[in-house]
Amino acid sequence: MEYCIRPVTAEDAGALHALRLTPGVMENLLGIPSWRLDQARSWLDGLGPDSHEFAAVTPEGRVVGEAGLSGCSRPRLKHVGSLGMMVHPEFWGQGVGSALMEAMMDVADNYLMLVRVELEVFTDNQRAIRLYERFGFETEGVRRMAAVRQGRYADLQVMARLRPGLGG
Repeated sequence: MEYCIRPVTAEDAGALHALRLTPGVMENLLGIPSWRLDQARSWLDGLGPDSHEFAAVTPEGRVVGEAGLSGCSRPRLKHVGSLGMMVHPEFWGQGVGSALMEAMMDVADNYLMLVRVELEVFTDNQRAIRLYERFGFETEGVRRMAAVRQGRYADLQVMARLRPGLGG
């Protein structure tokens, strides 16, 4: 499977909107199916200097994954970043998630000098949890009934990666 990892562009709004609403993706995000294309455009237009978003794109130009790392602007939390990711189900198990994670951790470690990167994932999303664990993320706890998912309350697993060699 060929793809490249590159920063998202304004032209990606439609593809990211479609990816977010894809069955298999939507259920694992905290968005809702009424998310509109104009909201995707506004989100992209509103990305600030603390937002670092990358897309996985096939040679034909199809966006098959996206990941974002958001730094914190609060002075006492500047060492912390939050991670989010989505990969089209047709491309699960083909290295797209790993490539996006490599890009995110490169930005976190070599450009932002983040000490802590954190995320939340549904507790039953074992594929994603295993990916995060491979990149050094550890479970810190579970937020019970933290999100609505398919008409039920669902638990979110809180995970974080402390930068190797800098832990307290």
